Amino acid sequence: MSGLEIERKFLVKKGGAYKSAAFSSSRIRQGYIPCEGATVRIRTRETADGEQKAYLTIKGRPAAGSIARYEFEKEILPDEAKQLLKLCYGGVIDKTRYLVKSGNHTFEVDEFYGKNEGLVMAEVELSAEDETFVRPDFLGPEVTGDRRFYNKHMLRYPFELWRDTLPEEYR
Repeated sequence: MSGLEIERKFLVKKGGAYKSAAFSSSRIRQGYIPCEGATVRIRTRETADGEQKAYLTIKGRPAAGSIARYEFEKEILPDEAKQLLKLCYGGVIDKTRYLVKSGNHTFEVDEFYGKNEGLVMAEVELSAEDETFVRPDFLGPEVTGDRRFYNKHMLRYPFELWRDTLPEEYR
């Protein structure tokens, strides 16, 4: 898959309402290979039925004042991903992703583990920056563009270091 990615991120309220609304979930481990001017991610995904997939993703930076950015993604062999994860800087992000349908969109809700335990975020991909969508009840404030909530950033500055900066209902 290649193309333009337009994504918005939100905090998720405590309580787990997203879990009961989810139609699918998978365990994800991902790391980042150092690169200037782009984000290079290696991801493995294991579904509830044990299916394993892996991906190489390269994301460009958004233009000033935009949330849209170029994204290239290619499925790779799980063994290739295992080797590439060894090249990643700062370890890996470990999370469970829940897929929740809301209107015409699917929200990806990530529940983090390890040093990012307690953080739950939702993302929705859009076809235009001004596209409207139905907000699920569990969504909290938007955090699109806040570097603290980028997975790559959370490897260096995990949630455990700044969790107290968020209201109680989001940690």
